[in-house]
Amino acid sequence: MGMPRIGKVFGAVNVGSFRISAMIMGLSETGEMVVLGSGHRASQGIKRGYVTDMAAATYAIRDAVERAEKNAGASISSVWIGCAGAGLGSQVAKVEIDIGGRRIEEEDIEHLLVAARESIQPDGRMVLHAQPAHYTLDGAHGVSNPKGLHAERLGVDIHVMLADGAPVRNLIEAVQNAHLDVEAVVAAPVAAGYSCLTPEERELGTALIEIGGEVTNVSLYAGGMLLGLKAIPFGSADITDAIASSFGVRRFQAERLKCVAGSAIASPTDHREMIPVNGPGDGAEDAANAGGGEANRIPRAELVSVVTEQLARLTDEVGKALKAMGFSGSRGSQVVLTGGGAELAGIAEFAQSALGRPVRIGKPPALRGLPEAHSTAGFATLAGLCLYAADDPIDIRSVGPSYQPTMRYTGLGLVNRVARAVRDYF
Repeated sequence: MGMPRIGKVFGAVNVGSFRISAMIMGLSETGEMVVLGSGHRASQGIKRGYVTDMAAATYAIRDAVERAEKNAGASISSVWIGCAGAGLGSQVAKVEIDIGGRRIEEEDIEHLLVAARESIQPDGRMVLHAQPAHYTLDGAHGVSNPKGLHAERLGVDIHVMLADGAPVRNLIEAVQNAHLDVEAVVAAPVAAGYSCLTPEERELGTALIEIGGEVTNVSLYAGGMLLGLKAIPFGSADITDAIASSFGVRRFQAERLKCVAGSAIASPTDHREMIPVNGPGDGAEDAANAGGGEANRIPRAELVSVVTEQLARLTDEVGKALKAMGFSGSRGSQVVLTGGGAELAGIAEFAQSALGRPVRIGKPPALRGLPEAHSTAGFATLAGLCLYAADDPIDIRSVGPSYQPTMRYTGLGLVNRVARAVRDYF
């Protein structure tokens, strides 16, 4: 089957502390999402989700995008950005207006969303998202579209995602310096939710834990929306650093050791299995010793011990965050792990034991054209950015009084307009 005809193209860049990745995705005329190209490179100028070196970050972003463009055979001029740091926070705003028992019209919904927009209290922070999750009719939840229904009172629950302004502006500037326009900045937990969670999981109650290089975002979905968020300044790079410190090796050696031989689950043979600390080609001395000599080998059990010790710290913090957000008892069900740190062998089983809940690994959905190397948990947020862009959910900050006539009123028309305004708003 040939490539479907593409009607619209979306570009996305996920700026992480470990890697910077880019994806170009097309929406076909039949509604199918097709990955046209993707690319990634090691992160530079980013520390725990914050831009710390503008020039280095700009270069890395441009390089990642050029790799995706080369694979896609096409160029892009604007992108949606994923943001994992910047002090992300979440809140839910609830607003109601009187309807008086009549049929709900489009104007009523716009009135409600405008009222909800003015109820947002960012407290000096930047609003990344302000989206209606679901509507309520006389207090009854679960209404996706109230138009045409009757009610005494119409309400809406708004999910608001907040971030610190300065770090977000630094991120935007780094992308703009790479000669790209910014469509929007999307919180990484929101993008990951689009990629990893089904509508049913978002409705029933699911904790999504995104383990990045230096930040772990713990988000709670229930009732179809993101209810809470907690950022933990700990990630897979901290496990790598602990390995490097414990065995006196360099970070890139520790990273390879973690990926090749590391595990979150111990086995009975770990004490007998000896693994080389340094790989071939790690330097003149290392090359001489690689693969031989007891001084260059350690029992695999020692590596697993270091990994599990760090994971215990992380799951302890995750457990505290989930408890603070009310993810307990009948309200708590499944946990989904995603992000690059979720690719560690045995981490789902470890987390399930530590948290006492079913745990699975969240990966991107099966998308046409998505390479196998980018079908892992580490690229879930990147794919979610494109899916979010294609869905383009309504943001109440863009809702304007489109229902208001622009013509001038005089005489009786002015009196009628004033009377209608009084009736609608009071």
